[in-house]
Amino acid sequence: MKVLCIGRNYREHIAELNSALPTEPVFFMKPDTSILTRNRPFFLPDFSAEMHYEVELVLRICKVGKNIQKKFAHTYYDAIGIGLDLTARDLQSKAKEKGLPWLASKGFDNAAPLGKFIDKTAFKDVHDIHFHLEMNGVTVQKASSSEMIFPFEDIIAYISRFITLKTGDLIFTGTPSGVGPLKIGDRLEAFIEGEKLLGCSVK
Repeated sequence: MKVLCIGRNYREHIAELNSALPTEPVFFMKPDTSILTRNRPFFLPDFSAEMHYEVELVLRICKVGKNIQKKFAHTYYDAIGIGLDLTARDLQSKAKEKGLPWLASKGFDNAAPLGKFIDKTAFKDVHDIHFHLEMNGVTVQKASSSEMIFPFEDIIAYISRFITLKTGDLIFTGTPSGVGPLKIGDRLEAFIEGEKLLGCSVK
């Protein structure tokens, strides 16, 4: 099982990080050891002093595909969930300054808390799914899939040009604006269409 993640997919988030607007999807990977399930707590690691939360819609791939045409891409995922792309922002910033890879800032153990999935047929329009993240009961991120620069079909078609997608693979589709730091004692809860699908305490 692979964990593929899209970066820079919401304009306001791009602006808050002072990044350039992409002309094609930007993606990276997390190892499977980054997945944190069953609402288990996240323990702040000692290697970072600036851990950030990033909430994202997650696609679950349901069959093998390579060089998938955009018009068929919707048949390659069967469920949509929600997850957190936790980021050691200080490590990422240092790596970017030196032009180095920043896998360590994104791919560490438990860096991807993952919530429940909903069958995609339950959604009236997958291109207008509302989701949000609450931290300590306050909404800190809120968006709709309609705001994505690259919608689900574009993402699947693009990634499959380079990497064969397999059943069970997960695609984190990018985070909206509002990312911020975590501290011990914080409680994160993520929702799709008002339904809580993920809860994670920071310890």
